[in-house]
Amino acid sequence: MKTALIFSRGIRNTPHLSAFLPDYDLKKTKPPQTVIGWGYKPTADKARAFAAAHNLPYTALEDGFLRSLGLGVEGYPPLSLIIDDIGIYYHTAQPSRLEQLIMQADRLPAELFAQAETAMRLIVGNRLSKYNHAADFAETDASKRPSEKPIVLLIDQTAGDMAVQYGGADEHTFQTMFQTALQENPQAEIWIKTHPDVLSGKRKGYLTDIAQQENIRLLAEDIHPISLLQQTDKVYCVTSQMGFEALLCGKPVTTFGLPWYAGWGVCDDRHPDIAKLEQSGRRTGRTLTQLFAAAYLQYSRYINPNTGQSGTIFDVIGYLARARHLNEYLRGNLYCIGVSLWKRAVIKPFFNVPACRLHFVPTADKMLKINLPPDARLLAWGGGKETVIRLAEQLNLPLLRMEDGFIRSVGLGSNLVPPLSLVIDDMGIYFDPARPSRLEHILQHRHFDEFDRETAQNLQRELIEANISKYNVGRTETTQRPSEKRILLVPGQVEDDASIRLGAPEICRNLDLLRTVRERNPDAYIIYKPHPDVVSGNRIGAVPQEECARYADQTAAVIALSLTAAVRIIMFDARGKTHKPLSACIAYLSIVWLCSLALSAAFAMQNLTCWLLIFGLALHTGAVLWSGGNVSKIHPRKIRPEAKGRAVPEIRFRRPRGNFRGAEKH
Repeated sequence: MKTALIFSRGIRNTPHLSAFLPDYDLKKTKPPQTVIGWGYKPTADKARAFAAAHNLPYTALEDGFLRSLGLGVEGYPPLSLIIDDIGIYYHTAQPSRLEQLIMQADRLPAELFAQAETAMRLIVGNRLSKYNHAADFAETDASKRPSEKPIVLLIDQTAGDMAVQYGGADEHTFQTMFQTALQENPQAEIWIKTHPDVLSGKRKGYLTDIAQQENIRLLAEDIHPISLLQQTDKVYCVTSQMGFEALLCGKPVTTFGLPWYAGWGVCDDRHPDIAKLEQSGRRTGRTLTQLFAAAYLQYSRYINPNTGQSGTIFDVIGYLARARHLNEYLRGNLYCIGVSLWKRAVIKPFFNVPACRLHFVPTADKMLKINLPPDARLLAWGGGKETVIRLAEQLNLPLLRMEDGFIRSVGLGSNLVPPLSLVIDDMGIYFDPARPSRLEHILQHRHFDEFDRETAQNLQRELIEANISKYNVGRTETTQRPSEKRILLVPGQVEDDASIRLGAPEICRNLDLLRTVRERNPDAYIIYKPHPDVVSGNRIGAVPQEECARYADQTAAVIALSLTAAVRIIMFDARGKTHKPLSACIAYLSIVWLCSLALSAAFAMQNLTCWLLIFGLALHTGAVLWSGGNVSKIHPRKIRPEAKGRAVPEIRFRRPRGNFRGAEKH
């Protein structure tokens, strides 16, 4: 492991940096063996100068080719990084680690070659690029193309782009590319893709001024690259990475600079120094798959976005594909009416994608006073309140519905345990059979390939093995049941739930359901499982104990609720209050008692009613809050003098730090 010196605060603050650099010691405990900086940007001049002055190697970092969902300047951290201890891929005046990997790519193992082909197919199929926040090209349907003429795309770049400077190009190179494209394609439509900031005046492009001609279409919108490239017939570029993405899409590419993929025989290269690179032995014939394997699989490093640990390109592809789909699905302005403050905080993370702007409006009357944008939609919980539905009809706005997901949480929503999943439906909602839903549409029209089926089977197996359900409360142990009888499970529900109101026209009470099952199966062994919200006393639908005993052979009681409550008390932190050891001891004793009640109920040692557990929970929680007894991680962190001269430990619950979407400054 090499010890590394990093001057840049932005690099040091990169989320999960140690996972990207497991072979480097970043703790500054020993003299540095290398200096790490961000590529060849001016901000890395200090690091490069220090390395040269102390005769140390310089290691360059750069964003990977599959970076993130959104932009780094908007706080989206990298999911891939490039680490180059020789040069950097866009500086073709000198060798780089990528160049060496490509030269050795003819000896790729068959497994790596197969992985490269799979990753290429998934990237193009899911339309993934370096950044993935932009909308798809509006004319993705071939039938909507403006004419039958071939479409030639020229890729502009912004002035000051490091890839242009170190790729042997300048303003004259772009002018040459433009004139050549016109001469070689007289019958084609010429499209020029430039940066959105160019037309707004924030940045300067190379082709903006010379593109003001007839039959030249200037595209300045923020368009997702793959969706645009798929509509073209030929691509001209200087050093842009979009040129390589065009190759992935199967488009012929002509280069006028020295991008990393030029000179290997996969595109038409017009730069005069290409011949020098071939003569010096720095370029030879390679296939597109070999270039991809070297750049995306060997040269780039990835983290698993879900764990923050070292990962693979397939971890990032899977995450970006799902995130990009959600980003497109939620694109626009969403207005949510009459949502409580607690539920606002709960649902916000699910809509935290670049293209979605979530607004909370107190009442429908306030909604009528808003000047709505063209992409406005309403967002409602569940089936939606009548006022919200009528408002959507009145304003002619699309209505999205959301509901808890099928794997929700460890604990109940009625106990204010936040959800870990949501269902968002733009057609209806899955529990309403009277209207179509997005789930119904997916089941009818989605083609599930072998990868989808394999993924589903693996998830199914893992859920069963881990005993994962919607709420994940209650005990997993069950009593012995007679093997000679047919065993039936009767799940109870909340009787005023929307799924009952909309989907149960005849039997809508738990007791009626239980009675009907017994009447139709007199010889079966029936297990009744009450809904956890009902067991907690938060919702209606309780079946009297004598009725349960009459129609069911066994009742699967949910007793983990009290255990969850005990954990809540344990994690209670009286911030800023003086720790009182006696109060803390009393709190712990009360927790032990509360847990004993739960265990007694679990093993049927005593018959406890729900109100007793609720009363005990309320009493103990109130006592802890009133006394200031901090039972969270009891250990002294700071000694502060009190009025009586005693030193009293101040105890605080230490929450995890760090933000996966921290701002990026290099």
